[in-house]
Amino acid sequence: MSSPLIQRAIASYIGAFDAPPQTLVQAPGRVNLIGEHTDYNDGFVLPCAIDFHTVVAIGPRRDGRVRVIAADLNHAGDEFTLGETIAHAGPRSAWADYVRGAVQMAVREGLPLAGANLAIAGDVPQGAGLSSSAALEVAVLQALKSLLDSPVPSPTRLAQLAQAAENDYVGCQCGIMDQLISACGRADHALLIDCRSLEARPAPLPDDMAVMIVHSRVRRGLVESAYNERRQQCEQAARHLGVSHLRDASLTQLVAAGWHLDDVVFRRARHVITENARTLAAHEALTRGDLVTMGRLMAESHVSMRDDFEITVPAIDDLVTLLQAEIGPQGGARMTGGGFGGCCVALMPTDQTERVAAAVEAGYRSPDGDPPRIWVTRAVDGAGPLPR
Repeated sequence: MSSPLIQRAIASYIGAFDAPPQTLVQAPGRVNLIGEHTDYNDGFVLPCAIDFHTVVAIGPRRDGRVRVIAADLNHAGDEFTLGETIAHAGPRSAWADYVRGAVQMAVREGLPLAGANLAIAGDVPQGAGLSSSAALEVAVLQALKSLLDSPVPSPTRLAQLAQAAENDYVGCQCGIMDQLISACGRADHALLIDCRSLEARPAPLPDDMAVMIVHSRVRRGLVESAYNERRQQCEQAARHLGVSHLRDASLTQLVAAGWHLDDVVFRRARHVITENARTLAAHEALTRGDLVTMGRLMAESHVSMRDDFEITVPAIDDLVTLLQAEIGPQGGARMTGGGFGGCCVALMPTDQTERVAAAVEAGYRSPDGDPPRIWVTRAVDGAGPLPR
């Protein structure tokens, strides 16, 4: 994590509150290697926490108030009263609702808060599908936990509270993946997460295996409405198959019952069922260090997102094709995130990153003519306190 990020949070805190913070915490963003739109179907995902973070500097108050400063938004502020029901900040301060939602969930969880001052700084790219919102929610909850020097909530429970903040307060019906990997990530590993049991099994990402994230610079339009529509289609397919979630359905069941299903709903279900199988196989491939198999699975995942789930766009497809051609069989690439723009993720031997990045910079432009943004990152630990 960059020292300037930490210093920015500290300086913002001191500038606003005229005293040093009591403690500092961080929570990382994430990239999902494979397992797209499976989390809300109780399925499997394979993300890793990445070396972009939200940092929170926090100190105590005793007046039942919470005051927040956003260092990256020209030191914009927010202030509210603690309670089990906290009013929304309003559309002009949408960022503040993520903080308010996290605090509300902490109060409902029974954390004995008397008030707090917070200053927040982050370097998780915004609007790229790298979970800047989850990192913010998890960081705020981690900060409140650290302020109280409390052993609870556990990292898994903290992730559930962060998800509840986004689902029930902010109003985005996301799955658990983003918050769980931000809270529970493990350095130099991806985690196979069972989104039903919340069990997480590591898979190594050694130094000779690089994670590259390429931002397409395609603006992600209609994401929320398309996300909600696909979630409803998955639920419709599950009801038709007589299961609570598509995680419990097999491809054989789907094919047998498919003639009763609308073609679009059938294809949505086929993506989820086959993506779960690919994700389990990908965990095994990473555990073996088998980049060839991992690359094939990533390619199949992208085709399924394109043809069955219909969440890619032509520019993303072109970018993935370029990445796959440059990487060759020793790795792979796919779109990552909710869809309709955003980022692609690629795995490759570390010694290939400069060559691949140069080829992508030369060979890709967004529909608006923008060059890609490219990051080579590593898997990092999940949320926790920072040394002063």
